[in-house]
Amino acid sequence: MTRNYQAAKVLQLLSSRAKFSQSISVSLTITYKRQFQHQSSFAMPFQPRIAIVGGGPAGLTMGALLHKHHIPFTIFERRQKPAEEELAMPSGMLDLHEGSGLTVIKECGLYDDFLPLTGECSEDFIVAERSGNILYKLPARGKRPEISRNNLSKLLLGNIPTESVKWGHRLLSATKPATSSHSETELDFGTHGKHTFDLVVGADGAWSKVRTLLTDTKPYYTSMQIVTITIRNITTKYPHLAQLVGSGSFSSLGNRHSVVSQRGPIDSSRIYLWLTHPDENFGATYGLADKPASSAKEKLLGDDALLGTFGPPIKELVATACDEAADNPGAGLDVRPLYTLPHGCSWGHKAGVTLVGDAAHLMLPNGEGVNQAMLDSLLLTQAVVKACETAGMDAGLFYSTFDPLLEEFEAAMVERAKEEGKDTEVQIGKMFGTDDAAFETASFLRSAVESGSRGSEV
Repeated sequence: MTRNYQAAKVLQLLSSRAKFSQSISVSLTITYKRQFQHQSSFAMPFQPRIAIVGGGPAGLTMGALLHKHHIPFTIFERRQKPAEEELAMPSGMLDLHEGSGLTVIKECGLYDDFLPLTGECSEDFIVAERSGNILYKLPARGKRPEISRNNLSKLLLGNIPTESVKWGHRLLSATKPATSSHSETELDFGTHGKHTFDLVVGADGAWSKVRTLLTDTKPYYTSMQIVTITIRNITTKYPHLAQLVGSGSFSSLGNRHSVVSQRGPIDSSRIYLWLTHPDENFGATYGLADKPASSAKEKLLGDDALLGTFGPPIKELVATACDEAADNPGAGLDVRPLYTLPHGCSWGHKAGVTLVGDAAHLMLPNGEGVNQAMLDSLLLTQAVVKACETAGMDAGLFYSTFDPLLEEFEAAMVERAKEEGKDTEVQIGKMFGTDDAAFETASFLRSAVESGSRGSEV
């Protein structure tokens, strides 16, 4: 059997498999043609139709891994494709860990490309009390390099075929067709049409549409809010503030609140005001929503229930960030309530559809979210690869092989996320549980370092 004959047969099979729009069919055809360059003259293996909903770290990681194994897929992302200028802007920093995020980068074959992107934020971590007095500086150990979210996206996108990502595709619903003969799932993208897939991976975050196909469980409010503002070129414009926050991460704790700084692109300091407040609509109630950051500082810094009891250095840091309003001058202040899913959230297994990342196990920021999401994607990809290798050209064998692997993956992910959730509760309790949290956190970090281990919580 010649390679051209195999190509013709596979392309014929593709064209007959239901309900792809013309644009998606064309993109998948291009991807399959690329496949042939990597195959021998033997029979082509069965290739499932795979949709990844969500173009965040989890979705892009799975795309890069599948592409490495020459398995076609389509990523659907609701946002429009970001311009280069947008990707160069300051964004949140992510520290990747051995055994999860960093291991996945190596599995993608991207470690050498990753390292040059990690110099914008050091691994140093400073803990200060609300006065601004520094209590402890956790030194970098070179084990958890920091990369900006935008740089991670660029790195992964650079290793995914352009035609495999569909930007501006907002998922309206995911359903199981009544007439489906196996694991098919139909995705409705409104004006972009309805498309059917053999495997749908929900990497669509906290308010996942794919999750609604599996469970009625929804995220709940944690009584915490986060306000995000940025100072660019902090070293040259405000050297005394740059010295305060250091070259890595900084956290000033008090009154069950925290003022956090992370260094990043454009010599920036990304400031996060992590506030404990029972009102889910805090931004609107306090008149902060849709108001410029510069107009919010008096309410944030003048109210003792918020940051009014913090010391002059911390207040200056916050006020400067509000005045800079560097992210988007004149736009409304970025105020967001924080949500979580119940730790150990699970669902009844359904063939051909699953969740990864925040869609599966949303939790409060703890340094583990992106790492667990990337690990999810690696483990799920390994199951897909194993099923493809086992099945050969036999579609039925693929389904019968993959389904128990998927169920096993989901059970293990739920247990892993449950343990991470418990660790998160401990960490959040140390940072926000009492008014003496700064001292307790500093003492904990110091003890961990002195014992020779940073531990999973650090």
